[in-house]
Amino acid sequence: MAERVGFVIILAFLLVNIPYFRKLLFHRSFSSAVQLILIFSLFAILTDLTGIELDPNNVIQNQSLLTHVPSTYSVVNARILSVTVAGIIGGPWVGSTVGLIAGSFRVLQGGLAQQAWFYVPSSVLIGIASGLLYKNRRTSFATMTASKAFFVGLSMELVQMVFILLFSPTGWKLVRVIAIPMTIISSIGTSIFISIITMYLRQEQETKATQTQSVLQLASETLPYFRNGLTMSSAQQIVKIIKEHTNFDAISITNREIILAHIGAASDHHIAGKTLATQLSQSVTTSGKVQVARTAKAIGCAHPDCPLEAAVVVPLSAHHEIVGTLKMYYVDSWRLTPVEIQLAMGLGEIFAGQIRLGEAEKQATLLRNAEIKSLQAQVNPHFFFNAINTISALSRFNVEQARQLLLQLATYFRANLLGARATQITLDAEIKQVQAYLELEQARFPHRYQVNFAIAVDRNVLVPPFSIQVLVENAIKHGFEGRKSGNVVTVIVTREQDRLAIRVQDNGRGIAPAIQEKLGREVINSSRGNGTAFYNLNQRLVGLYDQHSRLQVQSGNAGTVVATSIPFQTKEQNNESIDR
Repeated sequence: MAERVGFVIILAFLLVNIPYFRKLLFHRSFSSAVQLILIFSLFAILTDLTGIELDPNNVIQNQSLLTHVPSTYSVVNARILSVTVAGIIGGPWVGSTVGLIAGSFRVLQGGLAQQAWFYVPSSVLIGIASGLLYKNRRTSFATMTASKAFFVGLSMELVQMVFILLFSPTGWKLVRVIAIPMTIISSIGTSIFISIITMYLRQEQETKATQTQSVLQLASETLPYFRNGLTMSSAQQIVKIIKEHTNFDAISITNREIILAHIGAASDHHIAGKTLATQLSQSVTTSGKVQVARTAKAIGCAHPDCPLEAAVVVPLSAHHEIVGTLKMYYVDSWRLTPVEIQLAMGLGEIFAGQIRLGEAEKQATLLRNAEIKSLQAQVNPHFFFNAINTISALSRFNVEQARQLLLQLATYFRANLLGARATQITLDAEIKQVQAYLELEQARFPHRYQVNFAIAVDRNVLVPPFSIQVLVENAIKHGFEGRKSGNVVTVIVTREQDRLAIRVQDNGRGIAPAIQEKLGREVINSSRGNGTAFYNLNQRLVGLYDQHSRLQVQSGNAGTVVATSIPFQTKEQNNESIDR
């Protein structure tokens, strides 16, 4: 009997190591219940087939598979153990159905002539009784102790003994021989069976809790660095933190072109600043899918003495674009298990979220900078007093023009306040702001500037606030220094397939090549400003849309052209997107 129960326990140990079975334990659906019935019915049938056959004198007979049992013979088996565990795990419905199948099979073993019919109701009753324990969540298998499982198994076997005593032809004679070994060993088997499952689940939960704690710690410690963007300096700090909290032999972070940081094994040739050293990384940046390598050849490092033999490479994405990779290596391939792969994938998702969060904060900062500049322009002594003085002077001899300028001044300030609050405004609102600015400037310097608008799109198309104003203002301030006439600025807005093309060109003196290379990439100090507005606009365009929206500058002796191309989106399309 101990051998038979031991066989069942071994099967239980093998079963609990199958992830699919562990999922069935907690998925309470009709499909999962049916699958549990099939699994435990198979267990019960196996225990019937491998039972111990006793003749009428309770002497052990045939020890092979019991496909047929003589009508006067009895069988000692672990069927009740299987039915009990099925009820505890699956509930009354699963337990009773397994009991019905197991009891019916036991009856069929002896043929319908054998008086073994009582095994059917006894097995069904045991399945229901053990299943009712599942209904009480405080004593369900997930929290059931070994001692509770022992007494449950003991109780169910006693129920079976009562049925044998009442309905078996050999009644007391059989119970006297089998009661003690069956109840004790089956109870122990039930206890061990449930303990194996609960222990494995608890270990799995503890492992997940430990991993979760490590991941949360990693997320907390790396977030400040991701806020600064995916740069070489931030990546250096991040890989140190990951290496400290994991057991990988090497950690790398890259962008799409170069290694930003590498720590651990192979540091002698996986060097920050160099182009991507492995074919695996290039594959991930191209496909955007997680790649796992379990051989040095699969990693694809060209260095002949590279010790890395296993890797998991996770893409890092932001705004639906792959911006880099997280690479985690082992020098022994056997150490890369599904647990480490899941950990790497989880970290990749968290880091991608942190990158997006960092970029969102960066955009918020840029928007605040734009707001600050807008507010500064409103109280700028030069601009404000020049406008007021111009209006004051005009009011003496041209009241109507002075009134119009006051209206334009109000329009300009109102547009600035609107732009400071929104990330996108209509092209019509942006042009009105530009025209208000121009009318105020041209009142001070009549006929000095000529600004032409060539708008070939619907004015409800959306653009970032200050996008055209900054470019026009930049052309007026820096393009015509020392010239009092013949200064022309042209604003061209067209649609190019699914993008909106904006060009602001002038016929000014051009931009020095040294300055042109820095425009939009950094703040430039000059005698007439520091280039903050131009820099902020460029950064906002990239952050709001994509790299293709970056400002493009072409300049020469014949003038300067500044262009950008952003996704084409109308106000109506934006409203529909928000509604969805």
